[in-house]
Amino acid sequence: MSIPKPLTGSPATLSNTELEILRLLASGHTTKSIAASLGRSETAINERLRVARRKTGASSSRELARLLDAQKIWDENIDLSRRDGSADSPARPRNPGFEWTKGQIAMLILLPAAALGLAVTANTVTQHQPATTQSHAAMSAATSPLVGRWALDVARIPADERPQGVKIAFAQVGGEQWTTRVEITDADGTVRHADSTAKVDGVPVPVSGTMAFIDTVSLRHPAADTLVMTLSKNGAPVSTRVYTVAKDGKSMTETIIWANGEMPEPKTTTFTRIG
Repeated sequence: MSIPKPLTGSPATLSNTELEILRLLASGHTTKSIAASLGRSETAINERLRVARRKTGASSSRELARLLDAQKIWDENIDLSRRDGSADSPARPRNPGFEWTKGQIAMLILLPAAALGLAVTANTVTQHQPATTQSHAAMSAATSPLVGRWALDVARIPADERPQGVKIAFAQVGGEQWTTRVEITDADGTVRHADSTAKVDGVPVPVSGTMAFIDTVSLRHPAADTLVMTLSKNGAPVSTRVYTVAKDGKSMTETIIWANGEMPEPKTTTFTRIG
C-alpha cells in the first residue's frame, strides 16, 4: 500500500460542502452517486474536488478523502462554517439546475419591504405562531395574482446545471389555504415533484412528493402579489423563497435566501405564466 503524501495545505480551509463530498468519496461513493445524493451535477462535484485538491495540495481526490478519513477530519470540522466564514453548509441541498455563489446580500433591496422583513427573520423566529390579523384574512380571501401555473426561464441557468424545466402552480383553497405543486424535470429527463397545502400563517406543514431535500413548508402572504415560502428538512430551515408577480401579471420573480444567509447567482430567477 502506498503512503499518502503529506498535505501542503490545511484541511481547515475546506468548506463544509467539500468535506461532505470527500466524506462520501471515502465511504465508497463515485462522483456520479455523490452528484445524485446531493442533487448536483457531476461537473459541479468534480469542480469541488478540484478546489479541495488545490487548497490542500493533494495529488488525488481519493487520496485526500482517505487521509481526511484516517484523521477523523469529519468529526473535528462539524462547524467549519463558523470558523472560516466561507463554507457551504452540506445541510443546504441544491436544487438541480441551480448553482449559487456568495456575496449577493445586496439583492435584498429588490424585495418588497414587507417581504424583506419576513424573509430575513423567517429563519430566526418561531414558525409556530399563527398570524390571525384581519389584514391577513382579508388579503388571503381575495384571489392573488400569484394563482396560476408558471414555468421557469431555464436559459438563465448555467448550462452544466440546467434542468429541462421547472414548473410551479399556486392555487387558493377557501381563502387562507394555498396548494403548491412544484415539478422539476432534470437534465436526464427525471421528473421530481413536491405538493403541499398550507395556510399563510407561517406554520410548517408536510410536503409530499419526491424531493428528498425538504419535508415541510410554511407560507406568508405579506402583499397581494408576494408569497414568502420557507422550506425545511428535519425541522431545520433550508431556504426562504420570495415570489413576486410583475404588474402585468405575466411574469414572476423568485429570490432565494439560503438558511446561512447566502444569496443566489443568478440573483433572481424568472417564471412566465403558462396558465
